[in-house]
Amino acid sequence: MVPDKTLPKAVILVPVFVPAVVVTLLLVIGTISNPELAGEVFSASLAFITTNFGWFYMLAVAFFLVFIVGIALTRWGSIKLGPDHAEPQYSFPAWFAMLFSAGYGIALLFFGVAEPVLHYSTPPVGAPETVDAAKQAMQIAFFHWGFHIWAIYGLTGLVLAYFSFRHGLPLSMRSALYPLIGERIHGPIGHTVDIFAILGTLFGIATTLGLSVTQINAGMNYLWPQIPVNIGVQIIAIALITLMAIVSVVAGLDKGVKNLSLLNMILAIALMLFVFTVGPTIFILETFLQNTGSYLNNIIERTFNLQAYSRSDWIGNWTLFIFGWTIAWSPFVGLFIAKISRGRTIRQFVFGVMFVPTIFTFLWFSIFGDTALHLIMVEGYSSLISEVQADHAIALFKLFERLPLTAIASFIAVLLIITFFVTSSDSGSLVIDSLAAGGATHTPVWQRVFWASSEGAVAATLLLAGGLGALQTMTIASALPFAVVMLLSALGMWRALVIEGHHEVSLQSHMQGSRLASNAGPGLWKKRLAGLVNFPSREEVEGFMSTAVLKGMRRVQRALAEQGWPAEVHVDEQNSRLYLEVIKEDQLDFIYEIRLLSYAMPAFALSESPMTRTSTTARKSSCAVAGSPMTSMVTTRRTSSATSSTSSRSTCTSCIFPPAACRGKWKSTTKCSAAKPTKRNRLSSSETPHAHSRTAVPGTGADGTSGSDEGRWALLEPTKPVNSAFFALGACPGAC
Repeated sequence: MVPDKTLPKAVILVPVFVPAVVVTLLLVIGTISNPELAGEVFSASLAFITTNFGWFYMLAVAFFLVFIVGIALTRWGSIKLGPDHAEPQYSFPAWFAMLFSAGYGIALLFFGVAEPVLHYSTPPVGAPETVDAAKQAMQIAFFHWGFHIWAIYGLTGLVLAYFSFRHGLPLSMRSALYPLIGERIHGPIGHTVDIFAILGTLFGIATTLGLSVTQINAGMNYLWPQIPVNIGVQIIAIALITLMAIVSVVAGLDKGVKNLSLLNMILAIALMLFVFTVGPTIFILETFLQNTGSYLNNIIERTFNLQAYSRSDWIGNWTLFIFGWTIAWSPFVGLFIAKISRGRTIRQFVFGVMFVPTIFTFLWFSIFGDTALHLIMVEGYSSLISEVQADHAIALFKLFERLPLTAIASFIAVLLIITFFVTSSDSGSLVIDSLAAGGATHTPVWQRVFWASSEGAVAATLLLAGGLGALQTMTIASALPFAVVMLLSALGMWRALVIEGHHEVSLQSHMQGSRLASNAGPGLWKKRLAGLVNFPSREEVEGFMSTAVLKGMRRVQRALAEQGWPAEVHVDEQNSRLYLEVIKEDQLDFIYEIRLLSYAMPAFALSESPMTRTSTTARKSSCAVAGSPMTSMVTTRRTSSATSSTSSRSTCTSCIFPPAACRGKWKSTTKCSAAKPTKRNRLSSSETPHAHSRTAVPGTGADGTSGSDEGRWALLEPTKPVNSAFFALGACPGAC
């Protein structure tokens, strides 16, 4: 195949792109024109949000943690993020490296030493600079960077990967709301959700870049004293490193982010092993175990601790800032880890995203934080406290000053911060570009370059307006509306999984009944064998539908009427279909449909059919509403004949979770276009038709990934042939 060298056209979703750009420009211009006033506004906003909405942040984060762990431990944990046959794209080491770099690599470098030392010197509760203060400092650090923030990242990534890779919806934040609002995700509500996601990602990345550039400046000043520590140097550093990020963006995900992420991982582990080896090794091991136990023992208490009685600013400056930063950052991290997690099960995703990075984080804080505390408490380097209080960004380098090979370790740390900066900007621009393009994954380079440049501009602007305080304010403010979106996304995920679970149970019960019926007596294996090598003609199947299937639908109609559910049976001879429609006032309709669909016969098929046999492929739609037990089952019938052995036709049966599409008469409001069969999607004469089923699904590509091209195909899971008459009679009672 000759590769397509056509450059991708610009893909811009105007209702999302324009408002996001306008808000960003207004922020940048307003801040530059009056930095003092902007700083005052930021400070007042931060105080208002932390005072009035701190409880909401803490409650939401607690819910995220319980929800995502609960999903993984249920039977839904075995569901794949993609078709059932999908395999992971990246190996586990590469996947973990990208998770680590995307999550909070810069945060570990910035707070790994600074946070334990600051909590030790000024604890929220108790006397400072004591053994109890040291224990509390490490427990707080573990709490801030443990399971909770990865539950936030994991929930966002999980709902996006599930709806996109398994159900063909765009890889965009709006897709998580499909079970709740249906097709309206493509309207103003969906646009607003993506705008919040873009702004949250921009400000979250700006916070990260602002922290990293101050630490880079401090490290360069430590290595080369002639380089001053000021805003000018930091803005120049932002410009230079943003240029490096643009180069990585142009290279693409596999070449750019993956390689830099692996480099980050190698450098981080090397630096960690160095400190572990030359530092107080036994003390680190002991404190790691003790601090982990204390964290697990006190996790519930700290989750709901708002310091309500002391009314101090500590909770806003630390816990709420870190959780708000994580929520604002979650569209970026969630979309990014969703992209790299296709093919993994929900259980693998949750445990991989939550537990592996958390363990690594605990090791990092134990090695760097406890080494710093050991230097202060045991070796007498109490001056480290005042140095960290004076400048948080210098904390890591002041630690290296007390260890061997100071210059080499400091240089590696600066290099590591730069690569973290580049990967954060690179990954963030890819994600924002996808959000602004309506979930499109193939966009021109200039769009990604634009967003990478915007991230640098926002970071520089917020530094001018007030440094870390301005960064904190914009992070927490942008996280507030997105926390509501995440709660709604969790509800949508729950409803989708319940629907999928009902479908699986119903289908398994019918398949079990079919197998029992087929094994009911001796000699039936001959009939089953004949059915495997003989295929009915169109006339035979239409005759079967007009007799056995129609009779079965009439029986179901009478049974439903006896239960107070009026139903109608419709015969559509023109389109070769039958459907049963249940109509109930103030409730969504239930529709069970059977239609014909031809497929290619295998080479071993016989020309005559001694018996009529059909097969069906069922898909379940979420037409259920609160208080109603009714669901919608849409069934596609397939038939073949000797005269049409090479023909192939597709039908678009239903959207995936269509609360809007299923209203009224049977009609799919989802736009579908069926492409002509190609060499890629046509069954060859040697393939078994019952082992493969291809159905056109809107918004999906041939590999099952989301895309905007019309007429592309998605490979669905293998489907066994079942007796359609039995299946038709049993589907409604099982589903209802």
